[in-house]
Amino acid sequence: MLVITGASGFIGSCLLGFLNQKGITDIVAVDRFRNPDKKHNLDGKESAEQVEREIFHDWLAQHHEKVSFIFHLGARTDTAETNPEVFERLNTGYSQKLWQQCSQFDIPLLYASSAATYGMGENGFDDRHDLLVRFKPLNLYGKSKNDFDNWVVLQKESPPFWAGLKFFNVYGPNEYHKGRMASVIFHAYRQVKETGRLKLFRSHRPDFKDGEQRRDFIYVKDVLEILFFFFLKKPTSGIYNVGTGKARTFNDLANAVFDSCGSPKSIEYIDTPSDIRESYQYFTEAKISKLRNAGYAEPLTTLEEGVTDYVRNYLEAGKNF
Repeated sequence: MLVITGASGFIGSCLLGFLNQKGITDIVAVDRFRNPDKKHNLDGKESAEQVEREIFHDWLAQHHEKVSFIFHLGARTDTAETNPEVFERLNTGYSQKLWQQCSQFDIPLLYASSAATYGMGENGFDDRHDLLVRFKPLNLYGKSKNDFDNWVVLQKESPPFWAGLKFFNVYGPNEYHKGRMASVIFHAYRQVKETGRLKLFRSHRPDFKDGEQRRDFIYVKDVLEILFFFFLKKPTSGIYNVGTGKARTFNDLANAVFDSCGSPKSIEYIDTPSDIRESYQYFTEAKISKLRNAGYAEPLTTLEEGVTDYVRNYLEAGKNF
């Protein structure tokens, strides 16, 4: 039996559907299922049981002998949240308890970390464990993920296999519920369809031109393949970057969205909101040599390919994965 926490969220619900496509349905879905905005993410998907996140640790203590692998994808991901207690309870503390249980019960554990741990990237984007203490996340969400990564590598007891995946900018279907935290591609599509124009954040740094801020955008379908690889192969335990290894500009992204919509290009640059301006990442690019050396050799979807598939097969059709 497999477990997916955050099973009605963006990546979690896509993973549930992906595993179903592989013929795997003996899955325990864990989440806060009272959220109506996530309801459609589970449409057409099959699981053996649904467990509320608040009681999952107790459930696992009683049923651990049935569990063969845990995908821990649930977390509070709001980068604008300013209450540290929220992240301590839902991210760091929750994950530490799960790690301890997986260590005790010999259950392989894969958990979601984040590129938000890298901060401004002043220490690079290398997933070496010895660099973790140098990172300076720009918000409490990133700090909670980095705190857990640092805690993990110090533990003397661990699950029989574990991996922490630092997701870069993931986009794709099933993020409809995320609101402000949804991907730039999602918001760009909405703007283009509603106004024929696209607003991008102006650069507030002299070393970047407007729209030339660069991020490592990775399509969720690639993320699913990588998750499945770790589940099947269980390479060396550790923390791994999950990105394409190639940063692309927001202007590139805008052009891909306009092309996918069949609309003429019209971009307006606006000020970055003051509440996130100081914590805004201007450049991210995953170093993925560790992932490749672990044996993941599949080609990664280009930004243009991913945006086209997302727009034409999901956003235009109003479909979930």
